[in-house]
Amino acid sequence: METKNFKISNTESQVNWIGKKVTGQHNGTINIENGNFTFSNDELSGGNVVIDTTSILILDVTDSATNQQFAGHLASDDFFSTDKFKTASLDITAVSKQSSSAYFIEGNLTIKAITHPIGFNLEVKKNENDLKASGKIIIDRTKYDMKFRSGNFFTNLGDTLIYNEFELDVNLTAKLA
Repeated sequence: METKNFKISNTESQVNWIGKKVTGQHNGTINIENGNFTFSNDELSGGNVVIDTTSILILDVTDSATNQQFAGHLASDDFFSTDKFKTASLDITAVSKQSSSAYFIEGNLTIKAITHPIGFNLEVKKNENDLKASGKIIIDRTKYDMKFRSGNFFTNLGDTLIYNEFELDVNLTAKLA
């Protein structure tokens, strides 16, 4: 059995996030620290991705003072606790091929040292030396002790409610290691 590893290029990869609330949404980016995809007999079989939680940027808030305040809040214990937990990670535990380039990925997602299983679709296009992978991951933030303005934990939030799920749109480039 031939095994190949493809190392994720953090400079060529992008992770965009979207968080929604009653009155709208916010979006931004977050950087990949490192990661890889493993192929066995030319089929995706595993891998992992490590995210740098300290790199969260907010793109839709243009006022610098408001942006800085919002970024500080995302870094706080209400959300990612980036002083204590500088990274989050996804370890692929199972891969199910859906078509020639579509896979259903199962893995363990760890945020704030809390791990839960997660599943999502991933489109993978590869040649001999590199690959591109893209997909959307929906994460329930409350499973990772991010309860701020969640309707599951607080009442009478009205239009200040923040939805529990946030999205990560991933576009990864990896090179044969």
